[in-house]
Amino acid sequence: MDKNRVSGSAKQVKGAVKQALGRAIGDAKLQSEGKAEIAEGKIRNVVGGIKDTLKER
Repeated sequence: MDKNRVSGSAKQVKGAVKQALGRAIGDAKLQSEGKAEIAEGKIRNVVGGIKDTLKER
């Protein structure tokens, strides 16, 4: 498993927590930061998956 997949998953979890916390306390900035981190985590996951696929070949 590529390190990008691991860091991407961690980034998604961190983003989800930020987003939920922002929603709970009514902080739009924190909520949008969480959404951005979730998106970044998904991108890292995809990049890691591509690297894993290329390593297998």
